[in-house]
Amino acid sequence: MKNIRYMTRGVCSRMIEIELEDDIIQSVRFEGGCAGNTQGVAALVRGMRAQDAIERLSGIRCGFKPTSCPDQLATALKQALEQA
Repeated sequence: MKNIRYMTRGVCSRMIEIELEDDIIQSVRFEGGCAGNTQGVAALVRGMRAQDAIERLSGIRCGFKPTSCPDQLATALKQALEQA
């Protein structure tokens, strides 16, 4: 099991904790941010292949910001897969 702590940039959430097992997302927890949205994203990606989540979440923007909490999750997952 791989545990990742990613410090977010440019969004309301401050950090994302991810548990990966064989590149399958076991759990995601956002610290801060819009609770309903971050809990929803975390529930939707549970059990998903990391690469599939990256493809679906990359590039999502929050209002006028160039990123979003889902986009930051994709970035965190990319880094985790690159370090594998």
